[in-house]
Amino acid sequence: MDDRRLFLISDLPGFTPQISRLVSMMNYVRFTSLSTVEGLETQHLDYLHDAESNSIGALLLHIASVEVAYQAATFYSRGLNDEERRKWDVALNLGARARSEIRGYDLDFYLEKLEQVRVKTLTELSKREDRWLEQVTPFWGGRTANNYFKWFHVFEDELNHRGQIRWLSSRALKRS
Repeated sequence: MDDRRLFLISDLPGFTPQISRLVSMMNYVRFTSLSTVEGLETQHLDYLHDAESNSIGALLLHIASVEVAYQAATFYSRGLNDEERRKWDVALNLGARARSEIRGYDLDFYLEKLEQVRVKTLTELSKREDRWLEQVTPFWGGRTANNYFKWFHVFEDELNHRGQIRWLSSRALKRS
């Protein structure tokens, strides 16, 4: 990601105009998310504020898992397959299993997962034309949504969890 273009929502090489703008926004959100976790150690990533909290590490994997789910939905018109579900289900659903199973990993582990998922997203987006963003399919609660909204939701979800990560990080760093 070219951080000199971080504050420009504009055309990007390899993407159509509207997809460029979507990717520009996704790049900014990811840059700020990564800045939030920079320098955190495993103990910080595993920190649980209380019995109902998610750890920073679990939230990072959740961000990746949501992106994987929307890759399947928008690029392949399907839900997660069995292999994807085995790999991502705990992070996607969070909760008690995530609190016990997503532990003990260093920051590079999470950054690598986020990067692998994002590379696939960008590769797939580079194959699409702007009209693909307008494609409407069934969504939540019997409503419909277009691909533009679905990818907006991916980074909107990341923004939400980035806020949680910032809050958790401030508490985790005070305890170390």
